[in-house]
Amino acid sequence: MIFKVIFHIIALIFNLFFTMAFAKNNQVIDIAYLSQEKKPPLALSNLEIFIKNKGVYGAALAISDNNTTGKFTRQQFVLKKFIVPIDGNVGDVFTKNIAEKFRYIISNLPAGQLINIADMPAAKQMLIFDATTVDDDLRNGRCRSNVLHLLPDRAMRADALAQYMKKKRWTKWFLVIGNNPEDHLFAEAIKRSAKRFNMDIVAEKTWTHTFDARHTAQSDVAVFSQVDDYDVLVVADEQGMFGEYLDYRTWLPRPVIGTQGLIATAWHRTHDQWGATQLQNRFKELAGRWPEEEDYAAYLAARAIGEAAIRTKSNGLDSIKAYLLSGQFALQGYKGNPLSFRPWDGQLRQPVLLAASRSMVAVAPIEGFLHSRTELDTLGYDQSETHCQWKN
Repeated sequence: MIFKVIFHIIALIFNLFFTMAFAKNNQVIDIAYLSQEKKPPLALSNLEIFIKNKGVYGAALAISDNNTTGKFTRQQFVLKKFIVPIDGNVGDVFTKNIAEKFRYIISNLPAGQLINIADMPAAKQMLIFDATTVDDDLRNGRCRSNVLHLLPDRAMRADALAQYMKKKRWTKWFLVIGNNPEDHLFAEAIKRSAKRFNMDIVAEKTWTHTFDARHTAQSDVAVFSQVDDYDVLVVADEQGMFGEYLDYRTWLPRPVIGTQGLIATAWHRTHDQWGATQLQNRFKELAGRWPEEEDYAAYLAARAIGEAAIRTKSNGLDSIKAYLLSGQFALQGYKGNPLSFRPWDGQLRQPVLLAASRSMVAVAPIEGFLHSRTELDTLGYDQSETHCQWKN
């Protein structure tokens, strides 16, 4: 018995020294996660739960996956989180804690703050993975060569919806637009897709009524929606101020798509194909909730860094960036097709999920929409359409 105990002690000591020696010789890839706390929005329903930590658990899960493979390639991935308070200064946190200390940043910041960080001198020797924005102009005229985008932009989402509507032959659209600037940006993406896929916007209105659900449900929607015949109502309401109240209350019995009803999204809790269930369950075990789009984007960002570092056997910025933008890069995204970055604007190519609240309806690109390079480039701005000039 005594010999058995001694043997186990010796084995533990050996494993400890082996682990320490292995860790000492590891190639380390440090990744910063930069975000700012957000104020809870006005709740329109007691069913809505404000999630204040979107993104961070996705990045943490990916780091775990990276390190599983990194054990065999003698690489170690380390995530350092910087969550700026609501009244804090993101630029100051970047300058004091991240600049010249990290080469890779996962950003969970809105467009304005993202551009401000990307334009700082220290950021020129970094690669920023945008895990939050959907702005088309950040992939066009306001693009930056040190920023890669993980979420589908508005144009990709609108194209995904348009492809499915084309397949269904629902070509006559009634467009309803909210009052927020983001609503108008999504509406512009919808109009671009309508023109691209030969849809007819037969009516367009701006929502000017109350946001009180009790009043809206009883009167406003039916009167507001009395327009010429149409196949589908397309709503642009990114803040969710009124869009949920349109379904089942319009004057004509028509489906609702856009920001409510049938939505186009990078990820959805009902997605269960191509190994997605495994990712859903692993995330839920870690975070205690379903993954949101930002969680999925942050997961892809960290996994992209890991995939590039492992394939190139390097932690160098130039090597990893070149591989990410090359034709060799292919990332498993649990959506069937491998994902890759468009070298002309830094947008991640990916299928877009079309989902209702409790069911997956389709995955775009829809069968039959072809492209000479990849069908994924039928979604969003193609190379011939881009205004991005990789501004440094």
